[in-house]
Amino acid sequence: MGLSVLAIDAGNSKTDVALIDGDGTVLGAARGGGFRPPAVGIEAALRVLAATVEEARLASRVPGPLRVAHVSACLANADLPVEERELAAALEARGWGDSVRVYNDTFAILRAGLPSGAEPRGVAVVCGAGINCVGMTPDGRTARFPAIGKISGDWGGGGGLAEEALFFAARAEDGRGAPTALTAALPAHFGLASMYELIEALHLGRLPFARRHELSPVLFEVAAAGDAVARSLVDRQAEEIVALATVALDRLDLLDVPTPVLLGGSVLAARHPQLDDGIRELLGIRAPKAEPLVVTASPVLGAGLLGLDHLSAPAGAYARLRARYA
Repeated sequence: MGLSVLAIDAGNSKTDVALIDGDGTVLGAARGGGFRPPAVGIEAALRVLAATVEEARLASRVPGPLRVAHVSACLANADLPVEERELAAALEARGWGDSVRVYNDTFAILRAGLPSGAEPRGVAVVCGAGINCVGMTPDGRTARFPAIGKISGDWGGGGGLAEEALFFAARAEDGRGAPTALTAALPAHFGLASMYELIEALHLGRLPFARRHELSPVLFEVAAAGDAVARSLVDRQAEEIVALATVALDRLDLLDVPTPVLLGGSVLAARHPQLDDGIRELLGIRAPKAEPLVVTASPVLGAGLLGLDHLSAPAGAYARLRARYA
């Protein structure tokens, strides 16, 4: 069938690209930097993406300039339909494909987690650096959330959990809050002696603020040791994940239908027992037909499968692509 799909999964911290033949064979793949249009602008973000696409083309030995049947791009920061349209137009201008479809990157987790041969029916919750949820049904209906932070009602993800851990640890150290082992554990992660030192280092830029994301695993370690404050934050994250999934299921009339609820992103893929058990327990109460499943496959698989869907590819192509990322 020839070169068919340029699959892109572009997250905040990394981008994966795959060039896929018509029979599902991955001819070339590459990994590049994060895709952050809000921080650097669309054109600068696309230049980073273009370098990764070119690296994949060179790995595939496909002669340039690149042209495929379809570009399937699952992009971080494509949170609103207007952003999807803007990014699709920018990708179309690159001339990489005869057609282009942009999705929020949460759709990559959803599509990657659905079993082979299954209808595109399910809900996905991604809890990585941030948090988001989408759902889809075979008739094309979707459920989604703006997912742009507190102004759209979002809570959690690795960044949010780290900020909450800092908040409670700071208040515990100065006496405004309940005691917690986070007070010692968070600064110790950076070789510091106190929360005051950590606050100063972050405020003055001696520690890049982006490194606060490193504190999410510390929070889970402290929670696993039994700390009440840390455990309350993990429980709250489970509540938030289940709230997203339940609302999406309800919007799509799937609460009473056996439906996969696919859990992806670095926080969920780590399978922290308290979080994992909490999600399953709450889903069992609020959405007993839901079938939770942690997805660890590379999200670029989902982008590739969405591309094959668009082209109505044969069943063997799906199986071959899944085998590549098994």
